[in-house]
Amino acid sequence: MALRPPSAGQSQHPGPAWGSGMPRDTTGHIPLPPGGPVAVPAPAPVELGTGSATLAVLLIGPAGAGKTTVARHWARSRRVPTAHISLDDVREWVCSGFADPQAGWNEHSEAQYRLARRTCGFAARNFLANGISCILDDAVFPDRPVVGLGGWKRHVGPGLLPVVLLPGLEIVLERNAERSGNRRLSDEEVASIHGRMAGWYGSGLPIIDNSKYDVETTARVLDDVLARSIASPPSW
Repeated sequence: MALRPPSAGQSQHPGPAWGSGMPRDTTGHIPLPPGGPVAVPAPAPVELGTGSATLAVLLIGPAGAGKTTVARHWARSRRVPTAHISLDDVREWVCSGFADPQAGWNEHSEAQYRLARRTCGFAARNFLANGISCILDDAVFPDRPVVGLGGWKRHVGPGLLPVVLLPGLEIVLERNAERSGNRRLSDEEVASIHGRMAGWYGSGLPIIDNSKYDVETTARVLDDVLARSIASPPSW
């Protein structure tokens, strides 16, 4: 069948007219609200834990603390939709030209870290705007502004709830030894990172020593800690 050219005044690209009131960002027929800074959540009902509260959580800890495993378990065990976002996973979206901090912290690795953190914050705000809680994990240092809480607060919002996961050094070394690839660090690096993380003591942030906890127990303790943080948000 021959195709006829469009008549005068007829668009050659039929489709929705975005200026006619139809939302630009849609999934199928469901409009997606834009993600803005995350506000401080309202206290959960009188039930144990965080209940059905919509949260933005940042789980902090050294390599080998179990951040990713615990964050994923906590997200899966909640009764309400919850997403897990790992900063390391997002950094490694860069395949060609990946600037691995283990090869040296320089302007390229710092730029990729900042970009990954901003991407995580953007994703978290969009999930929250659509009723899905988020838990992010990152090795945030108390003594290093570049890899600090300020950037996370700027990209996610004042409602972000930070919690530190800090088991003993011997536990961290054991868990690191089970890793492979670029996720495995030298014992010297692990000890150095763990020592710097001790700076979170006295910061006012909640700290969980999960040296003797399994993943399920740690996730349950995390939920209790978050419930208390909602009732009395930490100043940071």
